Amino acid sequence: MKNIKVPTFLNKRLGFFALLTFLLWAKSIFAYLFEFNLGIESLRQYLILFINPIATTMFLLSIALYVRRPKAAYRTMLFIYALTTILIFSNVIYYREFTDFITVNTLLGAGKVASGLGESAIRLFRPYDLLFVIDLVVLPILIWKKVIKREERPVRARMAFAMTALSVMIFSGNLFLAEADRPELLTRTFSRDYLVKYLGISAFTAYDGIQTYKTNQVRAEASPNDLTEVEAYVKDHYAAPNDDLYGIAKDKNVIYIHLESFQQFLIDYKLTDENGQEHEVTPFINSIFHENSTFSFDNFFHQVKAGKTSDAETLLENSLFGLNQGSLFTQLGGKNTFQAAPDILKQEAGYTSAAFHGNSGNFWNRTETYKRFGYDYFFDSSYYDVNEDNSFQYGLHDKPFFQQSVKYLEHLQQPFYSKFIAVSNHYPYSEFQNDEGGFPMATTNDETINGYFATANYLDTAVEEFFNYLKSSGLYDNSVIVMYGDHYGISTSRNPELAPLLGKSKESWTNFDNAQMQRVPYMIHIPGQENGGVNHTYGGEIDALPTLLHLLGVDSSKYIQLGQDLLSPENDQLVAFRSGDYVTPDYTYYGGSLYDNHTGFMVTAPDENLQAKTEEWQQAVSQQLSTSDNINNGDLLRFYTGSGMEPIDPADYDYKNAMQQLEQNETKLGDKSTSVYSKLGTSTQDMYNTKTYKQYNESTVTPETPEATVQE
Repeated sequence: MKNIKVPTFLNKRLGFFALLTFLLWAKSIFAYLFEFNLGIESLRQYLILFINPIATTMFLLSIALYVRRPKAAYRTMLFIYALTTILIFSNVIYYREFTDFITVNTLLGAGKVASGLGESAIRLFRPYDLLFVIDLVVLPILIWKKVIKREERPVRARMAFAMTALSVMIFSGNLFLAEADRPELLTRTFSRDYLVKYLGISAFTAYDGIQTYKTNQVRAEASPNDLTEVEAYVKDHYAAPNDDLYGIAKDKNVIYIHLESFQQFLIDYKLTDENGQEHEVTPFINSIFHENSTFSFDNFFHQVKAGKTSDAETLLENSLFGLNQGSLFTQLGGKNTFQAAPDILKQEAGYTSAAFHGNSGNFWNRTETYKRFGYDYFFDSSYYDVNEDNSFQYGLHDKPFFQQSVKYLEHLQQPFYSKFIAVSNHYPYSEFQNDEGGFPMATTNDETINGYFATANYLDTAVEEFFNYLKSSGLYDNSVIVMYGDHYGISTSRNPELAPLLGKSKESWTNFDNAQMQRVPYMIHIPGQENGGVNHTYGGEIDALPTLLHLLGVDSSKYIQLGQDLLSPENDQLVAFRSGDYVTPDYTYYGGSLYDNHTGFMVTAPDENLQAKTEEWQQAVSQQLSTSDNINNGDLLRFYTGSGMEPIDPADYDYKNAMQQLEQNETKLGDKSTSVYSKLGTSTQDMYNTKTYKQYNESTVTPETPEATVQE
């Protein structure tokens, strides 16, 4: 080994520092490109990816440059190097099994993870994994054998500080590029994939550690006594159900259809093309909205903030708000106790539950959060045939998504609670370039607005095809189908450009108009009912769960829910936005100003009665928001026993091999199996018909319902 020659600069401390920096950079890039699915979409993202390991690696290794004694300095550098290598390699192994990254909570519960892997852990290793760790043995040997000689002279303090400062500068540049490509990266924390892609493994781990510490501090200070005020609020705020409607959907399946970025103004909207011809944007959803078998709400508002879609899920399935900053799913979803719709219906009425989503399971931390919501099954993108032709950056397009979901849906035991998260009507609303293209684009100066109507039309057809399948398979008549818009599609900053399409002008557009644009559709379709119709009650996503539970015949009064039944005569009709603004049937408070709903004008001099009323509304809104924050941040539901529900153990939920689990359950139940597949004795996949926009346009017909070969 004495004959081995190394470059002279490696015998310098700074040279050895540079070698370790390069090796960690190379390991990171190899993992990014060949182990992690980070969804790199542009040259800028590749640039960020290649930069992000450098800053944190230099920063950590520079600590050793301040150590003056040679032996201690090199040992410190190697120790930091080894820890960082282990962090990278551990994430590689973990990602192979869970398609996710290791968090601080994962490390704290490492025993559970290891026991969950069992013998399969060995199968996660690959022969080339040796490349990640072999230098942990080779480098110390090279130093011991003096192939790489230790430099006795210490690094000057100014030089050590310069390396640290340089690493901070590089990180600042990295963060600037990241925020430019993905605004609000650290405040919204969409996905751990994004944090790793933009900032790197080490930075993600540090960020996660800080967030975990903050959360645990608040959680640690909470006590059962904190529930007293919460329970008092819930009891006082409760709205009793409408006796005529309570239980009209008892024991029916629940099918939630998530209408991505779908705003209320799309209902009945007709887009005029450049030839003056009108095109109804969402004809099928419009028809469902107006049916007597649908309880529709035209004054229903989204109440999300930075968590966007995940906030909507929190609101709809828990009757709790998301967080004021960031996403509850990503910050608390893997830690907190919930009493969510899937678990309530499972324990109250024996429902099976499943969520369907053609995107990665760790987006918005859904995999971990859904376990704590009580979802029995979660079919993420790993269960679908996703390719470049049928997907985009947010997952599988809606038509193949619904169609491919059928092979799992047909095996669910009834009654079931299911949620289908469609994504095609998602920003940036890019124009379809294949046979799905053809619906006219709007002609504003904003390309985002121009594409919004075409993607909404695509969603509408996908939903109609799914409805047709439900009818053919026999599921339709025994189901409650809930459709909702999760949040705005056109942002406030773009609304003035949209104004002419809504019969308004840019110049006259105000914050009052912005507030009204926060309406999203909410409709509960119950086949066979005739007492539905369009309801003008003012409400929001926080009110969805008690409304649905009462229709299913489940008493919501024993649960910690902050919303009110929208069909109850006792509903207060006060809608709180996460920002603290609010809407009532007569007045809107938005952006610091009060508006008269009937005129749209600002109220500049309210009389005493109105002033007192606004103060009362503001107090009620603040109390509702603070109650939600106390519940979530303190994880107070872990102390709550009033519902009589058994607590969830996330370890009982495994979303791997779900199809096998479903089929095994059918076999075990035999003649008692209630799945559609078991009842019909055959698959229903052939009952699903789908066509492209071009095919529909050529045949000049709308999607038709294929006749069922077997009737239930």
